Amino acid sequence: MNWKLPLFLFLLTWLTTIGLRIDESQSLPFVFVLYIYGVESFETFWAVFVAGLKYSAALMLILTCHELGHFLQTLRYGVRASLPYFIPMPLGPTGTLGAVIAMDGRIPNRRALFDIGISGPLAGLVPTLICLYFGIKWSYIVTVFNDGGMKLGEPLLLQWMVLWIYGPLSPDLTIALHPVAVAGWVGLLLTSLNLMPVGQLDGGHIFYALLGKHARAAALGVFYVILILVAVYQLWHWILILLIIAIIGVGHPPTANDIIPLTPFRRLLGWAVLAFVLIGFTPTPIWFDEPSQQNNEPKWYCRVTNDEKKPFLSFDGNGFINVSSFDRRWLQANHIGPGKPS
Repeated sequence: MNWKLPLFLFLLTWLTTIGLRIDESQSLPFVFVLYIYGVESFETFWAVFVAGLKYSAALMLILTCHELGHFLQTLRYGVRASLPYFIPMPLGPTGTLGAVIAMDGRIPNRRALFDIGISGPLAGLVPTLICLYFGIKWSYIVTVFNDGGMKLGEPLLLQWMVLWIYGPLSPDLTIALHPVAVAGWVGLLLTSLNLMPVGQLDGGHIFYALLGKHARAAALGVFYVILILVAVYQLWHWILILLIIAIIGVGHPPTANDIIPLTPFRRLLGWAVLAFVLIGFTPTPIWFDEPSQQNNEPKWYCRVTNDEKKPFLSFDGNGFINVSSFDRRWLQANHIGPGKPS
């Protein structure tokens, strides 16, 4: 079994997820360049590195659990499979496109296909939900600030968890997600995409195991419905993924023995996991808001001396802080509010 390439990609994905975590321009390479040129302090660089490490560790745990779920089931059923190939993404906010396992297409039966297909999402969902829960608890409640920056879509599950932990929030408040919560958000997105019941995705495996020979026609129907929804709601950012699925194939190849039925528990579990897409998926994962036309948001100020300066805070010539939406997280965490300099 080839282990050198999977190990190399695993380590490389660690680096890209540390350096390119989702956070308003606070990527590690960007801050490192500023540090080298003396614009930022070492404390700023170190704070960004630690935040990236938290995000990376949480996300890599989610992805590793997901892929191990598949891999262990292939060992159980004697299906030849590779070690997980992690997919680093040097450009982009997440730092990775997930991971894949190369698997022998000769699956013994629908029951084996079901167990292999569903074990990955189930194993990955456990750390995903844990990261979401504790990450949201470690997050900050901040005022809504339309600065034209990048925003994350909010799937229903995320909204329910925020409501459970913090209760209803007024329209002028939102959650500034902790890096671990952002990793949970990415885990939700990747799991939901994988559960689409088409092609060779995990959802496609589960769908075929549930419907057998009828799965191809049903998968085509689902694919056409997705295309219509993309066109109607102008969700053009999904076109490339849909094109890749169409090229690989919307249908699923048969197993060696399609006659062996699934147990009632497996059927119930399969439909429940496929339905998870409804609460875990967000049609617009990343978007950019419109900057406020009126400069009527309260400015946040704090009078400090040079030795009290903290990471991510920018100062004017008089020692006052005029902070951005990202900087507000630190201020609110340290009980400093909006006001005017005296």
